[in-house]
Amino acid sequence: MKSWVTTIGSSVMVLLFVGGCSMIAYARWAQPIADADAAMAAGDVGRALVSYSEAERRFDEVPPLKRLLSPEYDRVVGNQIRLLFHTDRNEEAVDKASRAPEGANPHFWAAAACFEQGLAEDDPSARLTWFGRAQQELIKQVTAAPDDWDAKYDLEIALRLTFEIHRRPQTQPGDVMKLLRPDPTPGSAPTKRAG
Repeated sequence: MKSWVTTIGSSVMVLLFVGGCSMIAYARWAQPIADADAAMAAGDVGRALVSYSEAERRFDEVPPLKRLLSPEYDRVVGNQIRLLFHTDRNEEAVDKASRAPEGANPHFWAAAACFEQGLAEDDPSARLTWFGRAQQELIKQVTAAPDDWDAKYDLEIALRLTFEIHRRPQTQPGDVMKLLRPDPTPGSAPTKRAG
């Protein structure tokens, strides 16, 4: 009886030791994620992008871990796309999103980047191309997440802008968003809504 209890106790101790060592090893392996999160919180976008990129590289080197920890991997990739978008590196964001897993919300960020590129375009046909790409990405986003009302709203805006740009292709880049506002009838007062 005593040897049975000793065997179980020894096994539990070994399992706890192995588990503890595994946790320490993972914490060291995942240090770039913690560094990137800290850099992002501090507003150091450059350092955050470098650290997230290093974390992604580590995941790519160990595919089973990438599958096992897919939510963390998705977050690493998604944060890179988001940071690229917020630093006006739209073409890089679109490229990164094209290779990103669905869990990283790539279609939303790719659409946002395409939309921003379209707003900045001087050439009307290039502007329409970017807005068309934004629409395609938003349709993919709405298909992947039917309850995403932000994506549905953004898709409606992109569709309306494309329609208006087709009507008035020579609109200057700074005036594109004004196309969404209805033209007031000359001499009429704004309508007051009640309720």
